[in-house]
Amino acid sequence: MSTLQNLFAHLPAVLPEEICETLLTADCIRVERIVSHGRVSPEGFWYDQETHEWVLLVSGAARLRLEGEEPLEMTAGSFINIPAHRRHRVEWTEPARPTIWLAVHYGDRQ
Repeated sequence: MSTLQNLFAHLPAVLPEEICETLLTADCIRVERIVSHGRVSPEGFWYDQETHEWVLLVSGAARLRLEGEEPLEMTAGSFINIPAHRRHRVEWTEPARPTIWLAVHYGDRQ
């Protein structure tokens, strides 16, 4: 049974940590809502994922870096496709309000 939901619902007033919620899982795909508030990847940490990831910045602002490249300044509406095993990290998210990401992981492994 399908239930209508809202991407902006249930945003906590205080975010001591980043929140990652799975919205949908199906064969070879996983959709997540990620909410961060002034969060960054830990020093020296790089994401290196088994699946491809298409990321849309829904609200807020962020700085994303792919290993070996200049940082990407992302604003609401910006999106990028990150191939599997392409190392990347979040260098900055807006501290004054929540940054909301929609991440679609796809490929052979979910």
